Amino acid sequence: MIQSPEVQRAKSKAAVFSITSNSILIILKLIVGIMMQSVSVISEAVHSGIDLVAAIIAWFSVRESGKPADDEHRFGHGKIENVAGTIEAVLIFGAAFYIIWEAIHKLRSGTIAVESLGLGALVMLVSAVANYFVSRYLLNVAIKTDSVALEADAMHLRTDVYTSVGVLGGLVAIKVTGIAMLDPIIAIVVALMIIKAAWDLTKAAFFHILDVKLPDDEESLIHEVMEKYSNRIIEYHKLRTRKSGHIRHIDMHLVVPKQMTVEAGHALTHQITADIESCLAHSHILVHIEPCPGECETCAVECPKVGEVYSESCQELG
Repeated sequence: MIQSPEVQRAKSKAAVFSITSNSILIILKLIVGIMMQSVSVISEAVHSGIDLVAAIIAWFSVRESGKPADDEHRFGHGKIENVAGTIEAVLIFGAAFYIIWEAIHKLRSGTIAVESLGLGALVMLVSAVANYFVSRYLLNVAIKTDSVALEADAMHLRTDVYTSVGVLGGLVAIKVTGIAMLDPIIAIVVALMIIKAAWDLTKAAFFHILDVKLPDDEESLIHEVMEKYSNRIIEYHKLRTRKSGHIRHIDMHLVVPKQMTVEAGHALTHQITADIESCLAHSHILVHIEPCPGECETCAVECPKVGEVYSESCQELG
């Protein structure tokens, strides 16, 4: 189930845009952070550096995940996006712990001197505004294309917005109070926010590698669809769901009247899969049909499972 060339181009364009934006912000933050001797601003530069690596990974993954299935990858390459998201999470954790280490080192050494506060505040403001709009753009594309990698990149940049605002507030506080000790303390707070974002990203990306089921709200849509067919089937069971990249894999066992023909069974499963796909895009659905129990084979008596409708279904579809 390959996405259209238009979708792939939209994903690649978003990833390249993220790379460009992060490259510019890294240069600005690093230059200003060194000029100011501010660990919080330098920590933001490090964070943007991680963002750049993450954006490159996202670009690579959306390109590779769009490739069709081949002899070695029969289910396609969708999980590349999940792997990319997991790598991004690891990078974010690494950046956070580096920031904490640098901040603690500053606190222990006692050599804290922050200069050019106005310039630093301006760069943080520009960074927050830029990342806000870039993250919104990435998230919109991620939702439209169901891209895990772009969603991870968007979440990553959204965290940058919060941390940049935090550093901006800290620089203003230092300017007002003259307490330079606030700089490493703010850096630690920023790092804790980054760790929270990394954990959320881990849940969104890594757990799908382990074939965790679809979210409850998505499985509820499947149950709602199946409820519409309650007068034509006996029951359904062994429902299994998972997600690989943008593709949802759904399979189930469907118990039908024993007299139902192969043609009727095929038509029924086709209707069911079409209804599920209309609710959950990019779904690959496998339905295994089973006949009803032998004691109901004549349909001469009311079926205890579906009542009189069962007998009518047998006569109509058998």
